[in-house]
Amino acid sequence: MGDQMAKAALYDSLAEAAKALSSGRRAELIDILAQGERSVDELAEEIGQTVANTSQHLHRLLRSGLVKSRRDGTRIHYSLSSPIVFTLWRTMREAAEAHVDQLDDLARAYLGDRAQLGGITRDQLRKRLREGDVVVLDVRPKAEYHAGHIRGALSIPITDLRSRLKDIPDGADVVAYCRGPFCVYADDAVRLLAQKGVPAVRLEDGFPEWAAERLPTEAGTEQR
Repeated sequence: MGDQMAKAALYDSLAEAAKALSSGRRAELIDILAQGERSVDELAEEIGQTVANTSQHLHRLLRSGLVKSRRDGTRIHYSLSSPIVFTLWRTMREAAEAHVDQLDDLARAYLGDRAQLGGITRDQLRKRLREGDVVVLDVRPKAEYHAGHIRGALSIPITDLRSRLKDIPDGADVVAYCRGPFCVYADDAVRLLAQKGVPAVRLEDGFPEWAAERLPTEAGTEQR
C-alpha cells in the first residue's frame, strides 16, 4: 500500500500545471507563446499589462515548467517548453467550450457576431491549397509570422491590411487566419475585405492547430 502523504504529494505535483494556468492572463500568455518565442516587453504589450506584472506571470509559468527562457543581452525571451504545453492549453480551452456556461456569450461580446462570417476547416483549406485556387492571408504580427506560418501564406498584419489591400491579387479567394478560435484578427480581416468586395473567409482555428496536425508550414521567409 502506498503512503497517503506520498500520494497526495504526487497528485499535488500533477496539478501544478493546471494551477499555473488558473490565471486568465497566464492562459493568454500561453496562447501567444503558442505562436512562437516573444520578449517580455512584447508579451506585456500584447496582454495589456505592465512589464513587472507580466514578468511575475511568466516566472510562475517558468516555475511550473510550462515555459522556458533565454537571455539575449539585456532582453529575456520566453517560449513554450514543448508542444505538449500547447496540447494542454488546447484541451483546457476545448473543455471550457464544451462545459462552461455563458462562454458563447462572452466570446460573442469580444469577437462580435460571427454569423455572417464564412469559415473554412483545416481539411478544406488543405484541399484548396492543393488545387492552388486560394490566397492564404496571415494577419498576425510579423514576429509570429516569421516564427512559423502556413506554407505559402502572405503576411499582412491586421494593422496594415487597409493600407496593403493592393498586395492581394485581384480576383483572389482569400482565407485569413490568426492565432486560434478566439483570435479577433482574422474576423476583422474578413469583415474589412468584404467591405472592399474581396471574397474572404476565416480559418476556423489558427496556426498552432494547423502546425499541431503536421500540415505544411515554414518559417522565416516573407511572402510579398
